[in-house]
Amino acid sequence: QVQLVESGGGLAQAGDSLRLSCAVSGNNFVITNNNLVGWYRQAPGKQRDLVATLDKVGSANYAVSVQGRFTIYSDNWRKTVTLQMNSLKPEDTAVYYCHFRALGREYWGQGTQVTVSS
Repeated sequence: QVQLVESGGGLAQAGDSLRLSCAVSGNNFVITNNNLVGWYRQAPGKQRDLVATLDKVGSANYAVSVQGRFTIYSDNWRKTVTLQMNSLKPEDTAVYYCHFRALGREYWGQGTQVTVSS
């Protein structure tokens, strides 16, 4: 089993930066066999959408809406997954979820709220 705990959300104004962190803990065998980590977000009344992912070899993929503003990275052991968010916009307001995939299973954190005011 793997547990994910997000932190770093909060209130921001348009143009500000926030950094979200996801602490990964649990079965080390599962963690070391991770093949994808990422961040998703869900705004009120909307579906959960991909924000950014990072695969096993370190290749990142971003939603078009955040390209050039957000950066995803992790430590070498995939114990911390970070989402650096710059130039925030009101439309970035959502609950942000950490996602972890390994050995055919998917894990989700509880989410952290990000609210951006104009």
